[in-house]
Amino acid sequence: MPRTDAVFAGSIPQLYDRYLGPTLFAPYAADLAARLTGLRSGRLLEVAAGTGILTAALAALPGVEITATDLNQPMLDHAAAKPGLAQVRFHQADALALPFADQGFDAVLCQFGVMFFPDRPAAFREARRVLKPGGRFLFNCWGSIDDNPVVAVTIDALARLYPRHRSWFMERIPHGYRDPGVIRADLAAAGFPDCRIEAVALRGPVASAEALATGFCQGTPMRTELEALDPDGLPRATEAAAAAIAAQYGSGAFEAELSAFVVEAGRPA
Repeated sequence: MPRTDAVFAGSIPQLYDRYLGPTLFAPYAADLAARLTGLRSGRLLEVAAGTGILTAALAALPGVEITATDLNQPMLDHAAAKPGLAQVRFHQADALALPFADQGFDAVLCQFGVMFFPDRPAAFREARRVLKPGGRFLFNCWGSIDDNPVVAVTIDALARLYPRHRSWFMERIPHGYRDPGVIRADLAAAGFPDCRIEAVALRGPVASAEALATGFCQGTPMRTELEALDPDGLPRATEAAAAAIAAQYGSGAFEAELSAFVVEAGRPA
């Protein structure tokens, strides 16, 4: 994974949260939080919390103490400034070396973050280590680009603009960990012999083609990728993506079809 594929700095956290949060992440945050409605007390750890979209959904759970971590401090800073999250404990932390004691949490969650981990079995072992016996580990990861057509349209537009570029951030990372067999093997290697993997199709609201294109091109590490290809070409790339999305869906508001896997494993009691 190129080093820049995991960098969320500058204006990226704000643009990511504003333009991609409601469309891509809020629907699946609500889904993950709903799977924990039976948890009425205890401690919950979120890893790779990003800008706090799942954190906000989890904060509605009554009686649960939430700790949210991320490797990128600018993302955490953005999350911590959100209203309604004052009770959440935010910590910068590497998911591969969590700074927490063994068996301290009733649940560990990760929203669309495992794809960024350079050693997923190691990160999963850390999740298992900090879970109490009987604790739950839940995460989600994107399905194929073909099953997420707004991403496919965007990548096709950029590929036409830069035909010599061999791969894109969205292909390598967000949609690069989608094989249930590999996921099961990684969890088994980390001490989770049993897991449930569910394909979940949802729809996300899009304000406009321009907003979504701005999110993809300027609110993810694809921005760094585009600027490396053409230092002055970011507006042109965003316009090309917006035009392609508008050609498919119109320039105004629409709902995007989304597809992801939701994975649940447990530490034996």
